[in-house]
Amino acid sequence: MARFWPSIPLPWLLISAMFLAADATTFTLVNKCEYTVWPGVLANADEPPLSTTGFALQKGESRSLAAPAGWGGRFWARTRCAQDPAAGELSCLTGDCGSGQLECGGRGAAPPATLAEFKLYGDGGLDFFDVSLVDGFNLPMLVAPQGGKEGRGNCTSVGCTGDLNAACPSELRVAAGGGGSGVAACKSACDAFRRPQYCCSGAYGSPQACRPTPYSEAFKSACPQAYSYAYDDATSTFTCAGADYVITFCPSPNA
Repeated sequence: MARFWPSIPLPWLLISAMFLAADATTFTLVNKCEYTVWPGVLANADEPPLSTTGFALQKGESRSLAAPAGWGGRFWARTRCAQDPAAGELSCLTGDCGSGQLECGGRGAAPPATLAEFKLYGDGGLDFFDVSLVDGFNLPMLVAPQGGKEGRGNCTSVGCTGDLNAACPSELRVAAGGGGSGVAACKSACDAFRRPQYCCSGAYGSPQACRPTPYSEAFKSACPQAYSYAYDDATSTFTCAGADYVITFCPSPNA
């Protein structure tokens, strides 16, 4: 039997839609690299996926994605991607999510990869965001809030805008391949050595026990705003409210 619901006046529907739209946050991803990147998007475990989880972004292109209030997740760029002519699968030298496709479909980035991490409308109604090198570095990245509410959070642009690959220690380097001497990415010490003191695991699994290492200190010196190791919260987490965000791959070093 059909069920009849009371009709809702059109003005109320329009007002509700306006409030829902106001709660949405727009992320705009911009590629200023001299090459194509393949952004990946991963929602936190308890959050809905956005309209896409991966796509290609040519040099100079941008793409905007809407996220609902309270959303949390991360963005990164896959680089040096190619499609296998036989299997048709996409694979990337850095940031690969292992899906074999443009869409990452709930899979995260294989390190090393520079990450932009967000939790929207968290404690106190603030957005929390950071740029992280905990999983290593593959390209420069900048997160710039747009139009945040005055007096709510610091709403500053944060990132790692220098090229860490150029100064990466030999033991952390990921070779660019092709027979050259180029560096495609710089591993974290955790990824390179798998030792608890570098991974903040086991007996080192607390802020008191896990301290900066010479490797994380080198990352921090090059990119003071970015997370350099797992407990680098004090100088690396930023807040804003009511903002949209522009995530730029390969921004100007002076940005």
